Amino acid sequence: MFRSLLLASCCAALLAAPAMAQDADTTDLDEVIVTGSQVTLTSPYAGGQVARGGRVGLFGAMNAMDTPFASTSYTEALVRNQQARSVGDVLQNDPAVRVSKGFGNFQELYVIRGFPVYSDDMTYNGLYGILPRQFVAAEFLERVEVFHGATAFLNGAAPGGSGVGGAFNLTPKRAPDAPLNRLTTGLDGESELYLAADLARRFGADGEWGGRLNIARRDGEAGVEGEDRQLTAIGLGIDRRGDRARFSADLGYQDHHIDAPRPTVTPAGAVPAAPSVDGNFAQPWTYTDEEQLFGVARGEFGLSDTVSAWAAFGGRQGKEANVLANPTAQPDGTLSAYRFDNAREDTVWSGDVGLRATLTTGPVGHTIVASASKVQSKSRNAYAFSDFAGFASDLYAPVTVAPPTPDFFIGGDLSNPGVTERVDNASLALADMMSFMEGRLLVTAGVRYQEIETRTYDYNTGAPLSAYEGDAVTPVFAVVYKPIEQISLYANYAEALIPGQIAPAVSGGVPVANAGEALDPFTGEQVEVGMKYDTGRFGGSVSLFRSTLASAYVENGVFAANGEQENTGLEIAFFGEPRDGLRVLGGWTWLDAELTRTAGGVLDGNRPIGTPELQGNVNVEWDVPQLAGLTLEGRMVYTGEQPVDAANAVELDSWTRFDAGVRYAADIAGRPVTLRARVENLADEDHWVAVGGYPGANYLTLGAPRTFRLSVSTDF
Repeated sequence: MFRSLLLASCCAALLAAPAMAQDADTTDLDEVIVTGSQVTLTSPYAGGQVARGGRVGLFGAMNAMDTPFASTSYTEALVRNQQARSVGDVLQNDPAVRVSKGFGNFQELYVIRGFPVYSDDMTYNGLYGILPRQFVAAEFLERVEVFHGATAFLNGAAPGGSGVGGAFNLTPKRAPDAPLNRLTTGLDGESELYLAADLARRFGADGEWGGRLNIARRDGEAGVEGEDRQLTAIGLGIDRRGDRARFSADLGYQDHHIDAPRPTVTPAGAVPAAPSVDGNFAQPWTYTDEEQLFGVARGEFGLSDTVSAWAAFGGRQGKEANVLANPTAQPDGTLSAYRFDNAREDTVWSGDVGLRATLTTGPVGHTIVASASKVQSKSRNAYAFSDFAGFASDLYAPVTVAPPTPDFFIGGDLSNPGVTERVDNASLALADMMSFMEGRLLVTAGVRYQEIETRTYDYNTGAPLSAYEGDAVTPVFAVVYKPIEQISLYANYAEALIPGQIAPAVSGGVPVANAGEALDPFTGEQVEVGMKYDTGRFGGSVSLFRSTLASAYVENGVFAANGEQENTGLEIAFFGEPRDGLRVLGGWTWLDAELTRTAGGVLDGNRPIGTPELQGNVNVEWDVPQLAGLTLEGRMVYTGEQPVDAANAVELDSWTRFDAGVRYAADIAGRPVTLRARVENLADEDHWVAVGGYPGANYLTLGAPRTFRLSVSTDF
């Protein structure tokens, strides 16, 4: 199937070639201005599916051709046209990212360059810790910005302990220039009803003030039998445009409840054949529930023509409750499971301040940036397990059992969880982006000093359990050289920094001896070289990278650092509208990942769990010229074989998924109306899509069934 993907990629490139040749000399690339703004977004690229750049940590918004890292910024138009429900749906378009579930529950997990990024380690308008855990509704989003590679210098260490292979920044929606009154209603899967309103206005003499309100509701069963979802999402954003003063503030509320969420499965030896992708082996009494209130404000002010200052502050108050029964599966599909209840409450505060100055020393231009940031979080947790002997079921013919009593292994009070973890991360960063040869050569050097403090407490007594206080320095060095206007060559050295991971209470159904212990932080290194190409209508990139990071997992009942993971890879991406009415988006990733310095060298050279060698995407949209307003879309997603265990004795088969969509835009009764229809997993293929989700864990995630999505939107 990978050959099919490669063929599709080549076809897309061939279709683009004539337009690339034609437009290379005619497109005015000077319209793209690198502002470094902490508030203003870069403009959409040709075709409207991606943007011309995105946020680059403390440097703010940058044009992709001036950025010495690989990145892609997906737009609200793409999110809307694909009827995306969450961040995970948007990231299905990225050839370097794969989406799974983490920690054995319903938390969305994103794997980039072979390393996980937890959903609560994404940034919201540049700040860590603000976004809802588990799931982020797509209705909040103006941009989904994907940054490839280590970001400890640019953003600081991710407080949740991930982000080695990349990072994701989500940007809230902003009011457009024209008034917006949009209503959307739809049907997802079997009976999930959808209703949303998107309202926006600009105010003031020159429209400098803007406000945008988004309200969305989902209720019902989508594609998985018996999995019923209720989602309420409300987002309110205001912004101010100005030559010197720019400001934005956003407030979000999300209430997400799922009854009988289909769980992940832990294999006991060989991987069982995948069951029907529309079936559900969850117990009907299981559920997941989360309610989150979050907000962020960011402003910047031009102190002079060459100096500007910014400040941002945000917070989140969230609570979660889960009743789960994640099974272990024998090769023949026999299941055993036990009940697991947990409750969690989070309070997070996050902020950053900074100065940006431009100056010239002889023939060299300088952009000097200084920044300070801080993240504080307090988590309250409690859990309760039923007897680990558990109950039996079957993957292919599930057996419903009465909910067992969760009184076998208890930590804390589920109705009033105590404080079990405090995290306090602070950092100072300084960088100089130097410009030579009239901007054709950019050299960046910087350093970030970080202090990390993690404290854990006993679930039952609240007594201090373990603590880590330390500091680290993470440098960055990067170069961009543009031999011609359409080509940008780049190289970078960056480091990753992961706060000490917390040992889980249970692994594989067995209590962990050092549960709750905080490990020392891990550091890793990244070296990357690449090339970007941009004609103004069609663009792409090629990057070659090598990343290393210490790894941790449970061995002999103890969670500890047990070796190192080294990933070497090649990424190719393309995007744009090479011909009028033809839009392409996709690429592929080759990854050589291996374990090194393992205990006794037993696992040296093995591939880490859940890391395919090859993966890729191709997405094509075509505006049918014979019928104005009609657009056809097709997407193919390929993922190669994935190791299921550290010994590499078992692996998942490769899989390919095909999606298709159609939309029609027309004026009906004097109002613009857009009808959208989409089918995902056209072949309704039964397949395991991913394995992993927590260090050393090998949860299996079943693919989504064939799912029909219908919606109609109207502006009035």
